[in-house]
Amino acid sequence: MTNKIVLTYLVYLPVVILLTLYVARTLFRNGRVFMLDIFKGKTDIADATNHLFEMGFYLVNIGFALRIMQVHGHGDWNPFDTNQEVVETLAGKIGGFAIYLGIMLFLNLWLFFRGRKKSNANRAFPPTAPIAISAIN
Repeated sequence: MTNKIVLTYLVYLPVVILLTLYVARTLFRNGRVFMLDIFKGKTDIADATNHLFEMGFYLVNIGFALRIMQVHGHGDWNPFDTNQEVVETLAGKIGGFAIYLGIMLFLNLWLFFRGRKKSNANRAFPPTAPIAISAIN
């Protein structure tokens, strides 16, 4: 393994992990509002569900980042000849991961909105008082 491959990994890993942490914290801090609405203000179940979604988000996204981490160059023994190739590879890997992370963000938002819509559709309407109809003489 060459020093440029190690350098690529040493830049790639912290960037994708920090990017995942930032997106997850932002999404699930704001997603708590949806969870509270879905679970009708029951804080314990809303927070627990939100935390489980957050853990799943971390696992899926960091797992995917690690899965796509391997870099391929021009040859088997020397994948990078120049620093330009290192930067271009990093840009492609991190850019692709950022697009994937954005898709995952919107998927989670869709799930929040879908849960909220189903929750609101299942809520019983409060009973109404009977309306007295008087006979006209």
